[in-house]
Amino acid sequence: MVSLSDLPLRDDLKGASPYGAPQDPVRYALNVNENTHPIPEEVARDIVESLAHAVLGVNRYPDREFAELRGAFAGYLGHGLTADHVWAGNGSNEVIQHVFQAFGGPGRRVLGFPPTYSMYPIIAAGTGTEWVTGARDERFRLSPETAVAAVERTDPDLVFLCAPNNPTGTPLPLETIEAVYAASRGIVFVDEAYAEFAPEGAPSALSLLAGRERLVVSRTMSKAFAFAGVRVGYLAADPAVTDALRLVRLPYHLSALTQAAALAALRHAPEMLAMVDDIRGQRDRLVTELTALGYDAHESGANFVLFEGVDDPGATFRALRERDILIRDVGLPGALRVTAGTEEETTYFLDALAALGPGGAH
Repeated sequence: MVSLSDLPLRDDLKGASPYGAPQDPVRYALNVNENTHPIPEEVARDIVESLAHAVLGVNRYPDREFAELRGAFAGYLGHGLTADHVWAGNGSNEVIQHVFQAFGGPGRRVLGFPPTYSMYPIIAAGTGTEWVTGARDERFRLSPETAVAAVERTDPDLVFLCAPNNPTGTPLPLETIEAVYAASRGIVFVDEAYAEFAPEGAPSALSLLAGRERLVVSRTMSKAFAFAGVRVGYLAADPAVTDALRLVRLPYHLSALTQAAALAALRHAPEMLAMVDDIRGQRDRLVTELTALGYDAHESGANFVLFEGVDDPGATFRALRERDILIRDVGLPGALRVTAGTEEETTYFLDALAALGPGGAH
């Protein structure tokens, strides 16, 4: 049996670990921030009909410019965007990879602010881009002053900002994005994967795009649209940026079936997003009830909550797994992260955690 050590693997990948969130078959999977609400039946029916129609043409390559889909995304986002401002891929991870391929690479560096989304350094490594880090303020916040200090110290070619931040849920002020953009010379990437879960009326970095040709704002259909299994992510930026991404994308990278499913879902955006209010309610309930159990639950603008005060995160994770619940050990001392699910899922989790006693399992 051949092992990795027997292969001529790139030196910078030796000893690296792939992304690997657990996929155990449990009743309550609250570990990867999926939308646990089912897609409405009438929407699912329209998606199936759209897929059936698309299948009739799969002997031909799909529209490699996915023009109709880009136009639909632009209409959904608003802010005066057009199809020329939009790019998409098989999940936001592929969109992130396209940005790294176009603007990163050997001899270039990307600045991030851990703890943050774990795929940033993984994709950086895969593209030969140097990953450098900046500090955060108390309770994982990121002020303009702290962020700009990191930019000035590292002089990055790319800056990645997660808004709200994953895995902490921390909101990111627009002032920080503006300050980072003004201080940097490269691409400023704002990851708004959880934007739909922010409080009503919360500002988006989309409002900053005009006149900022190096600013990129990404979104995903995996979370609020309950489309994690379809794999559709997208971004908005100056049309020159989308032209740059065409240089690195694989031909026909979005299948006809993916395009058809995404277009059908976008036609039903109000119905698909109707569950967002319920998820926000369960998220806020988690913050309240975890606090009542003695944990330090962090403010969250996403569909998950990070809570500290866990005596042994590994033991608590395993104890909950034995009760048919998966949450996430994100590697932060004394902390775990849980997705806000349905009311029934949230209740089951809170009851199980309470049964473990103060500080969780030991």
